[in-house]
Amino acid sequence: MKVLHVYKAYLPDDFTGVARVIHTLAEGLAPHGVESHVLSLSREKREGPLRVGSHYAHHARQDLQIASTGLSLSVFTRFRALAGMADVVHYHFPWPVADALYFLHGRGKPALVTYHSDIVRQRYLKRLYLPLMRRFLDRADAIVATSPDYAETSPVLRHHRARLSIIPIGAADRVPPATADLDRWHRRVGDSFFLFIGALRYYKGLPFLIEAAERTGLPVVVAGSGNLEGWAAANAPANVTLVGAVSETDKEALLSLCRAFVFPSHLRSEAFGVALLEAARAGKPMISCKMGSGTSYVNADGQTGITVAPADAQELASAMAWLAENPDEATQMGRNAHTRFEQLFRAEDMCRAYLRLYERLAARNTE
Repeated sequence: MKVLHVYKAYLPDDFTGVARVIHTLAEGLAPHGVESHVLSLSREKREGPLRVGSHYAHHARQDLQIASTGLSLSVFTRFRALAGMADVVHYHFPWPVADALYFLHGRGKPALVTYHSDIVRQRYLKRLYLPLMRRFLDRADAIVATSPDYAETSPVLRHHRARLSIIPIGAADRVPPATADLDRWHRRVGDSFFLFIGALRYYKGLPFLIEAAERTGLPVVVAGSGNLEGWAAANAPANVTLVGAVSETDKEALLSLCRAFVFPSHLRSEAFGVALLEAARAGKPMISCKMGSGTSYVNADGQTGITVAPADAQELASAMAWLAENPDEATQMGRNAHTRFEQLFRAEDMCRAYLRLYERLAARNTE
């Protein structure tokens, strides 16, 4: 079976959020006979497909970007050729260009949409896009939400419950860090700190974390890059250490050394939080915000960590102080987080659920 994934950005340009989910699916399903191809945009000119592990990444040249939406003329030609050979086309929402691709060249193939997030920030442009979005979702053969929380609270998904499946995002087994990496990071940042890992974007709640760190004086390590990186460097107090983007190996070392993982994302653009998933896998207690999104599905309040009101630095500071002052309870929360990961968020379970959906859609297309 051949599956074509369609999303705005992918390796080697991007490996955050949705791109990580696509990679996990493509690699996890290869042993089950699924040949995966990923079509995305890139500012770099690339002629042929790139081999990424057991699957292929195809790139169309990005000509323009408006309101975080990459636009391209050549993507339509690339999509038509790739969709023609696919048994299922897997669209990752939101990316308005994908809706147009479906209507121009994709209607002859089974269409699966994974609904990763509502459109939160671009409210005025959303009004222009809304008719196309509604038609696209109405025509999709199946729609997947990544958590029951998001399925329940999304005003868009409420209209599509008849075709809606819930498949939580999963992560592969953890690769423990080497002793040398642990020692290197321990010398640099110590241990028992609060850790944030993620792209430094508008919805990540970084200003509230900076303020909470100032209020508590507790050590915080921020790992990641993005357009708020300069702001953070100018505003971070002495107890906040910015380490920039880190490798997968370094990420696991930091997770091993930290006291807890803090994830202050305050807008529903943060629909799940793969970084939370990785913290749970590492057995760390978590702090996240209550937004009716998948973050509260990963981090069960009072069981695996603490959930706080979004955009509330004082409540965030109180949660950090409580975990620091109650180490035994925090350790138990970390154990519970790992157990919850094993029960709900393993990559194998996600891949099997998608494989069943792919097979059902492909079989329906041949009837």
